[in-house]
Amino acid sequence: MPLGISVLMLACGLFSTIRSSPSPPSDTLSLGRLKNVSAAIDVLLEGYDIRLRPSFGGQPLIVEMDLEIASFDSISEVNMDYTVTLYLNQYWKDERLAFSDDSEHMTLTSDFAEKIWVPDTFFANDKNSFLHDVTEKNKMVRLRGDGHITYGMRFTTTLACMMDLHHYPLDSQNCTVEIESYGYTTDDVVMMWKADRHPVRGVEKVQLPQFKIIEYRTITTFQYLATGNYNRLSLSFRLQRSIGYFIFQTYLPSILIVMLSWVSFWINHEATSARVALGITTVLTMTTISTGVRSSLPRISYVKAIDIYLVMCFVFVFTALLEYAAVNYTYWEARAKKKKKKDKREAGDNFEMQEMRMSPIPSLRNRRRLSHELNGANDCRALPTFRMSPIVRGSPYLSRSVAHSQKRLRQYLKSQRREKLLKSIKEKAIYLKRKIPSVKDVNTIDKFSRFIFPALFGIFNTVYWCFYLL
Repeated sequence: MPLGISVLMLACGLFSTIRSSPSPPSDTLSLGRLKNVSAAIDVLLEGYDIRLRPSFGGQPLIVEMDLEIASFDSISEVNMDYTVTLYLNQYWKDERLAFSDDSEHMTLTSDFAEKIWVPDTFFANDKNSFLHDVTEKNKMVRLRGDGHITYGMRFTTTLACMMDLHHYPLDSQNCTVEIESYGYTTDDVVMMWKADRHPVRGVEKVQLPQFKIIEYRTITTFQYLATGNYNRLSLSFRLQRSIGYFIFQTYLPSILIVMLSWVSFWINHEATSARVALGITTVLTMTTISTGVRSSLPRISYVKAIDIYLVMCFVFVFTALLEYAAVNYTYWEARAKKKKKKDKREAGDNFEMQEMRMSPIPSLRNRRRLSHELNGANDCRALPTFRMSPIVRGSPYLSRSVAHSQKRLRQYLKSQRREKLLKSIKEKAIYLKRKIPSVKDVNTIDKFSRFIFPALFGIFNTVYWCFYLL
């Protein structure tokens, strides 16, 4: 039997004896035994080429994986990513490191991983990652006697997650963990999930503030790139957003603000300062809520579910403010018409009183004399005389007169078309004004608004929640 194999078997026997003891027999462990274990490790690494994968030139190496979710740290809609802490374990076989049968194994420090071949595993959707190093690097290498290696590590990674926010915050997102070999194609390394046990653990224990994991599954796909074909292991999470936070922070305040704007319908229309102040306050409050919601979201172009709700709430409070403008305008218009009629009536009464004070005969004489003078003036104006000079055919005066006449004709036709258009618009306006029922009491507008606004808002909420939740 070769000397190296004998040393390895002796070292493994010593190591298994140490592991089987209930308490470390440090008082009986001799320096010679430790030297034998160290010599066995040195023999394993003697002539080992870290540059070559196991079974180089033969069949593809099978690398199995499993992982455990330690925690979901954060999910960001602004950056479209999420941060998670993982325990990743990789399993493969390297015959060059076999030293005994399957029952023996050694657990070594992370420095041993730098002396042997390890897979070039990376996360395809990774943005930023770091390996934990408190109190030591959180890496582990476990070597079994038949050459099987378990390579584990604990790290935190920030992974990209492209989110569809059309239904935000009544949405569900699909985020993935993409694991792939960076340089080895399927001709050299084949990655697969651990088959003899569940490849993903710890998902049931994860607690998220805004999400709930409703489903997860493992997927194996192939990526065809310019450098070759690679297989990719994917862990897909289905995350359902919890709506409780948004109910109390956005939806409920918006509903209360809209209901507050309806209070103005019960305030007297003559209390202008109170109704205007209430309307402007509700409008500004809705604007503030909308700004706060947009600040926590990315600047995306499409419309989200919460945008629709906030815009409609803004429309309701703004319409309530416009309703008072309509009430105020109707009130003062009716008041102005009454005053105008009253002034006309008073002017007619004053004229009749003046006629009764004056004598009727001089009054008639003055009227007849005034009419005669006006008729004489009109007769004088109707007999103008012009001295016309003879116009010779083909003279510049004739062409200038024709051009002037054509210009005046065009201006006349243009003015006629304008007058016709204005007349048509005026007739349509009069027709529409007749169709609109006249409001004799401005309080009628407030009375109808007290029922119409709540009814429309209730219909909108019914349609909104049924569409996004059912």
